[in-house]
Amino acid sequence: MMIKVEAIVREEVFEDVKAALDAVGVNGMTVSQVMGCGMQRGYKKQVRGTEVDVVMQPKIKFEIIVSSEEWEKKTIDAIQEAAFTGEVGDGKIFSYEIRNAMKIRTKETGYDALN
Repeated sequence: MMIKVEAIVREEVFEDVKAALDAVGVNGMTVSQVMGCGMQRGYKKQVRGTEVDVVMQPKIKFEIIVSSEEWEKKTIDAIQEAAFTGEVGDGKIFSYEIRNAMKIRTKETGYDALN
């Protein structure tokens, strides 16, 4: 079984999350800068004297493929602990099963493609 863990977190916790994942032994990940909004729907900001609604917030998205439910739990726990501030906008973590994977260079599939 392969599981994808996807986490969308505050920009300012990027280094903490990366370090936490490294500390538990997560090797591979993809990281993207993304924009999004949750329940809070952004905030108000003054731009050239006019109040403007800023709906989309800058966030960091981590995508990690793990090989078992044990690794899924380790990965999620590390992200949750490192990304937690207790404030609205801390982010979300999702996980779901991956049907297959292929390493392009070697054509290895499944678990072998992760190594």
